[in-house]
Amino acid sequence: MFLIFFFAIVSLLIILRLLSKTSIIHIFLIWWRSFGDRFHVYQTYKIPQYNENCQENQLYRKVSSYLNSLASLDDSDLKNLNLLSGTKPNEIFLHCDANQTVYDTFLSAKVSWTNELERDGSRSRSYVLKIRKNDKRRVLRQYLQHILTVTDEIEQRKNEIRLYMNLEAENGRWRSIPFTHPASFDTVVMDADLKNKVRSDLDQFLKSKQYYHRLGRVWKRTYLLYGASGTGKTSFIAAMARLLSYDVYDIDMSKVLDDSDLKTLLLQTTSKSLIVIEDLDRILADKSTAVSLSGMLNFMDGIVSCCGEERVMVFTMNGKDQVDQAVMRPGRIDVHVEFPACDFSAFKSLASSYLGVKDHKLFPQVEEIFHTGASLSHAEIGEIMISNRGSPSRALKSVISALQTNADARAVSKAGPRLSGNGSGRTADETSEPASVFCRESVHTVREFRKLYGLLKMGSRRKDDSVDLSSAEKEGSRHDV
Repeated sequence: MFLIFFFAIVSLLIILRLLSKTSIIHIFLIWWRSFGDRFHVYQTYKIPQYNENCQENQLYRKVSSYLNSLASLDDSDLKNLNLLSGTKPNEIFLHCDANQTVYDTFLSAKVSWTNELERDGSRSRSYVLKIRKNDKRRVLRQYLQHILTVTDEIEQRKNEIRLYMNLEAENGRWRSIPFTHPASFDTVVMDADLKNKVRSDLDQFLKSKQYYHRLGRVWKRTYLLYGASGTGKTSFIAAMARLLSYDVYDIDMSKVLDDSDLKTLLLQTTSKSLIVIEDLDRILADKSTAVSLSGMLNFMDGIVSCCGEERVMVFTMNGKDQVDQAVMRPGRIDVHVEFPACDFSAFKSLASSYLGVKDHKLFPQVEEIFHTGASLSHAEIGEIMISNRGSPSRALKSVISALQTNADARAVSKAGPRLSGNGSGRTADETSEPASVFCRESVHTVREFRKLYGLLKMGSRRKDDSVDLSSAEKEGSRHDV
């Protein structure tokens, strides 16, 4: 008799749910679930966002992705669902609020998930799985495997690279957004042989897990990209991320509290990641920085850097001559890649990309000016071409004017040092403060552009025992690229 009554109630609930989804029905369903819970013994499992070593728990991320994939625009009785746009056009998906309870059914077993805030004040969260004890042995392992399979399929469909930024000085501080930088190895402008060497080195790294383990080394690779501002270092980092399909962790050193905090950030990164610190030379020269030289060295190749594999570290510098050689030694920096000022070969690539011009009557004049030693960064020439893209001839004439201004400035600097307008007492060649400038074709604007960017000073480069792809042929140094 009781079973008949029970099935009648269940059937009635199903009918009511199909007929209407008013707030009264929703409240009644919650009450019924609570009433049913009194007759069953449940087992709960907690899935924390971070493990005891402050590293991200990958299962937490996968559970989150799985649960958000369950929500449907057409059928959901959950409250406070968030509508979010996706990375693709016309893509809309649901995202559950924190503290929302989500119900799921697997092999006729009903389970619930609740996202809760930890009580230790860290602001990290945990998913709590609730399952009946008599269902636990029957479905738990299969259910968790099902979650992993579904999330792997979701990630393969998305094939999305994410950019992580350290924004807050507390646990769980990495925040991410989709990484949509369009740069690739096909679009970056640099020496073709050098580009192919770096591409080959990255491809070889991806296949070298067993090789590194046989040597007793951590499976990671470190690159130094050095050159003046505007020569394409950041775009090249984006191209590396796209080639590897790695997430990017961009560390803002101004948000780092101390050496220990920098270690914690590293521990919270994942495998298959590109870890980036830009302007390392300025960070090391700044005596007020919160991170010591020792802390940075330990970050690069200390014990904590071994807590994770299949990582690529990338550091950028404007110049490496003034940097402590302890930073530059092999093991801390594996591959050196120089980004020089734009030459005629790079100029032709820029003209082809920005203006659609592969040859022009003004090219010989441009080449002649380059041979006099005049130089501009790729960013400077690119901005001139963008602002004059409607007229390739006007764009090339503007580039010629800019190069002539640079050549004149170099001639003056060779005749005798002149003070820059910043009152610091440094010569114009020593001033190298980058700025974002919209370039016009007038010579006066070009001169202002040069004041903001500074004149490029080519210092003598020291020989280095580590791999320098940009000068390997000149120095005859051995490397594994």
